Amino acid sequence: MFDAAAPFQHRQSAHCESGVVSNLLTHHGLPMSEAMAFGISASLTFAYMPMIKMAGMPVIAYRMFPGSIIRGVEKRLGMKWARRRFSDPRAGAAALDEEVRAGRPVGLQTCIYWLPYFPEEMRFHFNSHNIVVYGRDGEDYLISDPVFEETTRCDGPALTRARFAKGDMAAKGHMYYPTELPSSVDYERVIKSAIRWNYKTMNGPVPIAGIRGIRFLGRNIVKVSQGAEAEKMLPLYLGHIVRMQEEIGTGGAGFRFLYASFLQEAGKLLNNDRLLEASKAFTDAGDEWRRFALNATKMCRGRAKMDVKALDAQLNHVADREQEMWALLRGL
Repeated sequence: MFDAAAPFQHRQSAHCESGVVSNLLTHHGLPMSEAMAFGISASLTFAYMPMIKMAGMPVIAYRMFPGSIIRGVEKRLGMKWARRRFSDPRAGAAALDEEVRAGRPVGLQTCIYWLPYFPEEMRFHFNSHNIVVYGRDGEDYLISDPVFEETTRCDGPALTRARFAKGDMAAKGHMYYPTELPSSVDYERVIKSAIRWNYKTMNGPVPIAGIRGIRFLGRNIVKVSQGAEAEKMLPLYLGHIVRMQEEIGTGGAGFRFLYASFLQEAGKLLNNDRLLEASKAFTDAGDEWRRFALNATKMCRGRAKMDVKALDAQLNHVADREQEMWALLRGL
């Protein structure tokens, strides 16, 4: 299934899971960009989830839950992953060593906080950071972490701690690698299937998800500004929104730019001008998300006058741009 003698090629990416998936597939003989892996997994979304809290604030998601890229690529390509979890950290470490000795690069789900090669200011408790282990040198494992420009290394005890950290979305030593790949890919079928699925999720009837969810967020900012503790809560709320957008994963703008790259690559591959036009429209939406984050940051830090109606209008403009993009793709 794989060539143990072939060196693993590290490629930096915008997001960890899509980067690991594209790098592993490419290594095993199915060349794939990060953007294509993200796009065909249909992992793009928007959801405002007040029922799930992070630091006491509602979770705001710009992509599907962790693991969706791995599962989505598997589903649409008709491939298979070997996926293992472990109740015993020692068993997890032994299984990793077995794959390393065989020369097989494997994906691992880890907690960022316990990875010592991360700068201290970048560490936080997030149990769904994906990396590739592609070898070992003495006591250190050789790491391809797609969010870094160069490969790095990590000692065994630290890596085990990162793999078996407790808390939300605990990895339990999750390890995965491809076992079956298709001999050929019908990209027209795969791409259009993924876009149709994403169209439905972004244009659905649920008021806190998709295009309607973006507009809901704008209205909720206005609502928080009218609460009894607005002076205290509003800056905290805006700061949380920006962190969810720009610091957790690649956030709102980052995932929009990644999906725009997918549409551009798909348009060239299928010689489809509508996909290329939609790519430009979605890049504009990503730019507008970034402008919203900048304005919200200035307001919550007191560098600009607080204007919740302006932020609401800006999010409605974002929703309009995304709706235009999906309208372009409706025929697919």
